[in-house]
Amino acid sequence: MSNGNANALQGAVKTEKGLSFKGFIMEPIIDKCEGCDRAVAFEDTTYCPSYAKPARKWSYGICNFATHVKAEKTKTGEVKINPLKASKRAARGR
Repeated sequence: MSNGNANALQGAVKTEKGLSFKGFIMEPIIDKCEGCDRAVAFEDTTYCPSYAKPARKWSYGICNFATHVKAEKTKTGEVKINPLKASKRAARGR
């Protein structure tokens, strides 16, 4: 957890529904978010200013905002790339 994002939740207000920030109700981070540089402590709870519902972000695999998770490598040592992203990069000539 980093304090470098101290102003990331500036203007957030604690309500009875949760933490209200820019019109969204923020949910606290989950255990998989621990160690991420984006996580910010607000009063007694830690939140992700990048995504309001961190548990949902992790439900389909690794959160794409996670700064503490490295890309997986295949058995041959190559980094796994999303096939859709790879095809778009190839189309752009990258």
